[in-house]
Amino acid sequence: MEALPRETIVDVLEGRLREDILTGRHPAGSYLPPERTLADGYGVTRTTLKHAFGRLTQAGLLETRHGVGTRVRDYLRLGGADLLPMLVRHSPDWIREVFEVRRGIGALIAERAAARAGARQRAELRELLAAVGDAADTDAVQLADIEVHRALARATGNRVYVLLTNTLFNAYLPVRAALSGPFTDAGVARERLAPVVEAVLAGDRAGARSAAERYLATTERIMLEDLA
Repeated sequence: MEALPRETIVDVLEGRLREDILTGRHPAGSYLPPERTLADGYGVTRTTLKHAFGRLTQAGLLETRHGVGTRVRDYLRLGGADLLPMLVRHSPDWIREVFEVRRGIGALIAERAAARAGARQRAELRELLAAVGDAADTDAVQLADIEVHRALARATGNRVYVLLTNTLFNAYLPVRAALSGPFTDAGVARERLAPVVEAVLAGDRAGARSAAERYLATTERIMLEDLA
């Protein structure tokens, strides 16, 4: 069994500050109150506050200028896709937007993979598709399915597609337990994904795109129903 993480006061404060930023209590572009005022308001020490600030600065939500203060960054204008896991945990509304991008990117990747996959990539896809059907439980099926999509991205020969695929999966992996509906039956999951892989193996670009669109729309519907 895996030990449960223990929250520290810095963890709690980081979460409170993050929520206050993302809900607009501290709007983008605004400066936070002075450290002493903020620390007193949250009932923590300034050292604890500085640690929380450091984490939120690393996450891209704050920026500190010496002698000026700490400002809330406009993450929608300046942030990157690395913020998505945090935003999905903050609000399930983000998952719908992630899935919209997943549909568009996933279909394009399947089409490109059909055009560019070599013998090694095709062999890998066959092996990984079989692993979906052989997976022992829901969690293993879900993870095996993800590896097929990573392999499809690699088969395009374009590393940006690989990074985009990683980004989209990283966005909802923290909440994947609530999105397990399409993966409860290994055989069904394999059969649902098989037309995408088969079209790629056949070099059928239009067929791969169409199959990917169907697959992504179907699994999205099931996952969103589970989330609701």
